[in-house]
Amino acid sequence: MRTPDGKSSDPEYERQVLRQVSRSFALTIPQLPLALQSPVTNAYLLCRIVDTIEDDESLPLDQKWFFFQEFVKVMNGQASAREFAEALYPFLSGRTLPEERELIRNTPSIIHTTLTLNPKQQAAIKRCATIMARGMLEFQGTKSPQGLKDLSDFHRYCYHVAGVVGEMLTELFCDYSAEISKNRERLLELAVSFGQGLQMTNIIKDLWEDRDHGACWLPNDVFQKVGYDLKNLASGQYTEAFGQGLNVLIGVARGHLQKALAYTMMIPPHETGIRKFCLWAIGMAIFTLRKIHRKRDYKSGQEVKISRRTLRTILMVTNAGLRSNFLLQILFGLTTRGLPAYEVQPGV
Repeated sequence: MRTPDGKSSDPEYERQVLRQVSRSFALTIPQLPLALQSPVTNAYLLCRIVDTIEDDESLPLDQKWFFFQEFVKVMNGQASAREFAEALYPFLSGRTLPEERELIRNTPSIIHTTLTLNPKQQAAIKRCATIMARGMLEFQGTKSPQGLKDLSDFHRYCYHVAGVVGEMLTELFCDYSAEISKNRERLLELAVSFGQGLQMTNIIKDLWEDRDHGACWLPNDVFQKVGYDLKNLASGQYTEAFGQGLNVLIGVARGHLQKALAYTMMIPPHETGIRKFCLWAIGMAIFTLRKIHRKRDYKSGQEVKISRRTLRTILMVTNAGLRSNFLLQILFGLTTRGLPAYEVQPGV
């Protein structure tokens, strides 16, 4: 099958569009074993379709609800992918990136690829996309520039947009390898923390951009405890109390990333592709947190974005310790030195 423009087959198109919509995943997914690259790429693009609906500011809440529900039906074979794409595409605003608009237009091609995967892969991907869409539907209804109620709500939001992705990846890894599958239950426990650690880092990095778009995903209770009201949140008006609240979140994210390392160390050392996929993501998150911690009065995500030089260092260092859990633990300790540390409770 070809995409609607007739230019390429589904896998070829998905590899092309991945490079356009995500530089980080376009870097990490090709490190995976060949058998995992297509299902993981497909899963990411399905999640990106959900993200595109969430992020489009011109879509009224009732329309977002409608398209989230329709997408769930599409994923479960209860609605036409083509009709979904044709209905959504005209409503996307000019702010939606051209690559994302094209992704929506080619939803039938993405779904076609999903249906070529084996039953376990399909089940894992459909579960992930369905939970993500339903979770985003819920949180779009409560979105506010004044933040989420508490840390519990914060973690629940992170689960729906990222923790569930960790679970899905684990199921794909276990389907790929009987050796990895032996530790499935423990990996699933740690997978949620893995996803949440990465998502927390992104939320902290992008908090000012989100605030400009009328949303704040920070937990109120964390900031209230240090005497800061998120109602006063405004770029360029940094206060010490806000910095203290941010410090707590950096520490919680660090705790989740420590669990992400434990997850990675349970992957057999000879599975270097999967280990690279995990370690590069952890490394980028750690160095982003380091920049935020040093510059807590940052005014945009661009100010705390890691440089290309830092990225090259992350890849080189993690590759050097790839097969040794002992070296990975040392590297984690060295790179997170100076970051606040907060214990992440089980199930959080």
